Amino acid sequence: MNKENDDLLDISEKGRDKDGTIISSDKRLFVQFIAFSGNGEEEEVITSLRNFGLDGALYADINDPNGYGLAIMSSDPDYFLTELRGFLLNSPFDKYRQKGDLTMFGRTYSFGYESDLDQTLINGPRKKILDEMLKWVIWYPLRRSKGFEMLSEEEQRSILGEHGKIGFKFGKAGFATDIRLACHGLDKNDNDFVIGVLGKELYPLSAVIQAMRKTKQTALYLDSLGPFFIGKKIWQSEL
Repeated sequence: MNKENDDLLDISEKGRDKDGTIISSDKRLFVQFIAFSGNGEEEEVITSLRNFGLDGALYADINDPNGYGLAIMSSDPDYFLTELRGFLLNSPFDKYRQKGDLTMFGRTYSFGYESDLDQTLINGPRKKILDEMLKWVIWYPLRRSKGFEMLSEEEQRSILGEHGKIGFKFGKAGFATDIRLACHGLDKNDNDFVIGVLGKELYPLSAVIQAMRKTKQTALYLDSLGPFFIGKKIWQSEL
C-alpha cells in the first residue's frame, strides 16, 4: 500500500452505488440568494434576467411591496464574481437596494449514501428551484449549536432522522420540499446551512417549519434560524 496516497486528503462528495461501492464527485451547485428593494419596473427586471440568461428564479417579497428575491445557480463559483457581478451592476438591479441580512450563499452536499450524485448535487436542487408548480418559497439560514458537533455519529443520525421523517411526510403528501445548502465559512454570520422550503401553497411551508420546532435538533441544537425571506415566484429560467 502506498503510504503517500494514504495521506492525500479527499474532499469530494461521497455516495454509494447499488452494490455498496463508494462513489465520489467533485461537482457541486452553488446557489446565491439576494433580496432587493426599490422602485423599478417589474417587467424591466424580468426582461433583463431573460436576456442575460440567468439560471434561477425571481420572487416577489410578501413583506415588501417593492421587494424581490433572486435565487441564482452555477456550478462555477467564479461566475458570481464575473458574469453575475457585471450584470447586477449594469442592469435594472442597479436601481435597487440590496438587503444584506437576506443575502445567502451555499453549496450542495451529499450525506454519503446517495446512489446518484449528479441528481443529489446538481440536477435535483436545480429542478426544484425551476419547478413551475413550486411557486411559494421560504429561504433562511440556520446555525447549529457547537454542542451538536460533539455528539457521537449515532446520536447525530438519530436527531437528524427525527427531523428528516417530518420532511419526508410533508414531501410524500405533496405539501413541501426542501433544498439544503452548506455554507460553512461562506456566511458572514457564521451560519452552517441555507435552507429553501418550496411548495405549491404558502401555509404548508409554515406548517412544516412549525412541526420542526418540536424536534431535538431545533429545540436543543440550533443557535439561530432566520431571517426569513417569504416570496412567490414571478419568473424562472428554462429547466
